[in-house]
Amino acid sequence: MKHFEVFLVVMLLPLPVLAADHAIPARVATLTIDPREVTILNLRPEFESSIRMPEDVTSVILGSPGAFKAEHNEGEPEYVYVKPITKEPAQSNLLIATKSGQHVTIELISAGASAASDTPPVDFLIEYRTTRSFLVVGDTPGPIAQKTTDKAQERKASSRAAEQPSGAADAPRSAIDEVFARQAQMNAPDWTKWDGRQIETSIGRVQQWKNETVVAYSIYNNANSSVEIVPPQIQIAGRKPDKKKSKKSKGILSDQMEIRDYKLSTTRLEPGARADGVVVFDRPNFKESTEQLFLQIAQADQVDRPILIRLPFTPPISSDNQ
Repeated sequence: MKHFEVFLVVMLLPLPVLAADHAIPARVATLTIDPREVTILNLRPEFESSIRMPEDVTSVILGSPGAFKAEHNEGEPEYVYVKPITKEPAQSNLLIATKSGQHVTIELISAGASAASDTPPVDFLIEYRTTRSFLVVGDTPGPIAQKTTDKAQERKASSRAAEQPSGAADAPRSAIDEVFARQAQMNAPDWTKWDGRQIETSIGRVQQWKNETVVAYSIYNNANSSVEIVPPQIQIAGRKPDKKKSKKSKGILSDQMEIRDYKLSTTRLEPGARADGVVVFDRPNFKESTEQLFLQIAQADQVDRPILIRLPFTPPISSDNQ
């Protein structure tokens, strides 16, 4: 009997060790809402991640419903639950908007069921706040966010300084504020209508600041219901040369350019309301003959059907920001 008990203990000892070796690393983080940031959310099949917003969620837009599942219900108005529904590696985007017009953009990445052991930990919970406060759990960092550049931070600091009530008349406005003010003062822009959209658009001045391109634009809600606008994007797209000349393959390639800075008067438009904006991005030094630059504007409920406005590749050089 004693020999049997010793044998049983020896057989059971490796089991907890084996379970610990296959444990999925996890992390929890608290982030500050910033519409200029894209948060990377690492997921894994068979696990569900939670996103908590500081107020009630009004819309959840998922880029790939065939690869991921996003759930939100009125019983838990501040929460959104996300998980992969495929065991294969997948990637998509998620946009969450709240009742006050705040929004976050999230990149969903699932390493798949057969992911290597050195893949990033699964993000079990992201809690967004409106104030600068961070929560670090254990020794693992929070989800990765793509920050704006130092140049963009300087422009935002200049914007905040120009908006201070005391001494505002003496504080010089930043270059992006000047472009924004000129666009906002346009009384009757030339509006362009788009089929199936309740918004109309107008492109203002397009200019070049050294190696950056600056685009001023306006959006008008010509409908009887409110609409929410997501932050602007810049897209470069063109047709890939097809050596086989297959009629079935369109061969269209597109890529998103990095946004250096942008300013938008509002993201929520009531019927008959107007929004003015400015976007700054690094123009590529060259492009293929089939490629074109586009300003991408989308409604929050139609992010998969954005409006693409063609931009000149070589805009006039401005003396305002030499």
